[in-house]
Amino acid sequence: MQESGQLLNQEKFVHLDYFERIASSQVSYRRKKKYYWDEITHYCNYFSHEDLSVLEVGCGTGELLGQIRGERKTGIDFSEGMIRVAREQFPDVRFELMTAQEIHLNETYDLIILSNLIGYIDDVQALFEQLRPLCHDRTKIIVNYYNFLWEPFLKFSEWLGLKRKTPRQNWLSRMDVDNLLNLAGFDVYRNSLRMLCPFYIPLISTFLNKYVAKLPIIRHLSINQYSFAKPLKEVEQWENRFSTSIVIPARNESGNIENALLRMPKFGKHQEIIFVEGNSTDDTWATIQRIAEQYKDQFDIKILQQDGKGKGNAVRNGFAVATGDILMILDADLTVPPEDLPKFYNAIASGKGDFVNGSRLVYPMEKKAMRFLNLLGNKFFSLLFSWLLDRPFKDTLCGTKVIFRTDYYRLIENRKFFGDFDPFGDFDLIFGAFKLNLKIVEVPIRYRERTYGDTNISRFKHGFILLQMCAFAARKLKFI
Repeated sequence: MQESGQLLNQEKFVHLDYFERIASSQVSYRRKKKYYWDEITHYCNYFSHEDLSVLEVGCGTGELLGQIRGERKTGIDFSEGMIRVAREQFPDVRFELMTAQEIHLNETYDLIILSNLIGYIDDVQALFEQLRPLCHDRTKIIVNYYNFLWEPFLKFSEWLGLKRKTPRQNWLSRMDVDNLLNLAGFDVYRNSLRMLCPFYIPLISTFLNKYVAKLPIIRHLSINQYSFAKPLKEVEQWENRFSTSIVIPARNESGNIENALLRMPKFGKHQEIIFVEGNSTDDTWATIQRIAEQYKDQFDIKILQQDGKGKGNAVRNGFAVATGDILMILDADLTVPPEDLPKFYNAIASGKGDFVNGSRLVYPMEKKAMRFLNLLGNKFFSLLFSWLLDRPFKDTLCGTKVIFRTDYYRLIENRKFFGDFDPFGDFDLIFGAFKLNLKIVEVPIRYRERTYGDTNISRFKHGFILLQMCAFAARKLKFI
């Protein structure tokens, strides 16, 4: 044991000595290799936002942290030389001399980044455990590391002099890193791989990294791997912690309005029911007014008529007047039963997810609940979204979606990134949640047949619009 400890201390000294020696030349070296390093900064910055507090562990000379968006930014490194250069380069950023194994910061952060660090850490699990006190319930972790398949190529590059020689380091697989995060108390909710060509070759590098590197199978050859994680702890006493606003868009759904109310189970601290009528040709609006008056002493009800067209507009109108901590959508056709809503509340309130999407494609559905061509379309969009979002995604078009109101406000602020492109509202919320780096989870539900009225969905017309939106989103999500 004593001999093992001495070897570890010796390795730490070797690493510290190495980084102290290269500190003075690191800025110029990194500038020469900026194509590689800037891509990492660009990708991490995609998931950061102006209002976040950001911590980088192993910040080196501070380029990533200096260029990333954030309201409060802190960088730590164990090399005095690196920290000195970082402070000179970015005087507005806080840099602290500190080892990754002994972090002493009495504050929490919204986003913590570890870029090309874990290869030099003798006990990666202990490092991850050091991050726990720096996290609140909604903190997100981004860990960037080399793909172990690249080890022989990088060593060969060092031998050729194309890359600076480095001390011996860990070559961990994605499964290794995810397991270590899990052992340290983190939930890994997404993995991604990027960059096939780490050197800049005009036209060729862009083509390989922006397009070829995103293809199935080929992407596993990329040099950079990313693991996204959040604290693996459930919120205490969550059952009655949050209030909920349930938005029910209704177009030609007169026969379902009363059942939507009477079948609503009680959950959470308080419930607010918001009916949004949308250009109906039947008596839906009159029914909503009558039901709201009839049950005003039993339920907290708001009613309004949307100011535009489409479900997406109706949902936005409803969310705009909502006051609950958690926002929910329930389609007025009741094909997703109101009785299933507590499952969605439990998933988000307990901390299992930040954005909850219903999935109709897990359990067998009732015979006439979904037409065959609609089912094929949903299966297709499931595969497409799984590729776009770097995670399995079962059902993109289920009407029931749940998000914290604070995150929805951030999504609104970030909507300019995508633009107002979605008349249905489903993609706007899903893509927005991805851009905000929220953990997306799906809750399987039993999809029911309609008991009143006809569907408002046109299979071919709306399917073509959805396909166009996916093509647009691919440029904003995948080819970045």
